[in-house]
Amino acid sequence: MRRALPVGVPAVLAPLVGIALLATSGCGIRATTVPVDVGAAPSRVSCDTPAVPGGQTAAGFRAEVELVCGSQLVDVERVVPMPEKGAVRDPAVQAAQALLVALERPVSTEERDAGFTTGVPAGLTAGAPRAGDPAGTVRLSRKPEDLPPVALSQIVCTMAGNEAVSAGQGPVILGGPDADPPRAWECTESVRTRPESIPTLGEIARPTPPPR
Repeated sequence: MRRALPVGVPAVLAPLVGIALLATSGCGIRATTVPVDVGAAPSRVSCDTPAVPGGQTAAGFRAEVELVCGSQLVDVERVVPMPEKGAVRDPAVQAAQALLVALERPVSTEERDAGFTTGVPAGLTAGAPRAGDPAGTVRLSRKPEDLPPVALSQIVCTMAGNEAVSAGQGPVILGGPDADPPRAWECTESVRTRPESIPTLGEIARPTPPPR
C-alpha cells in the first residue's frame, strides 16, 4: 500500500521522505543505542590561586605578574623579590629585573593545579638603557623578537601593569643587548586573550633627543 506524503513536502523530496518512512516503519528491528568513544572529557582549569599575604615581606613585595592559564594571560599576585642594589641604579630597571625573576620562577603546586604556566625563560635579565634610548627603555639580555611570543606577551603585560616600570597606559619599550633601536609593544586585550598573537617586532621607538 502506498503511504501518503506529509502535507507540504515538495515532490522533489518524495524519494527521501519515502526512504525515511520505510526506515521508521515497523519491520521487526528495534532501534539500539550504540555507545561512541569520543575520548576523555575536556579538562577545565580554575585559573584561581590562593591569596598572597599583602604588603612587603622579608622575601620581597607583592605585585601582579601575568601567567598563562587557559591559553590566556591572567593576573596573578606573587611575592616579587626586592631589587638588589647593583651597578644599575635606575629604579625602573631594578623593578623590571625583579618582575623578570618573578616571571621566570616555576609555578607553585597551587598555581599548577589551577592551570597556570609560564613561558619566560630562566636567566633573562634587565639592563640599563643606552644613550639616546627613549625614557623608560628596558634593555633585555636577549633580543625581544627572539623570545617566544607568549613569553614576550607575559613580559610586556606585566611591565605595562607596574607603575615602577611603565608610567601610565603607554607602550612598554624594550631593547636587546646590542645596538639595535628599542621597540615599543602594547598590552592590548587581543594580546591578553591570545598572547601568541603579539607582533614579533614592535614599532621602533624614537630616541630621546639630547638635552640642549
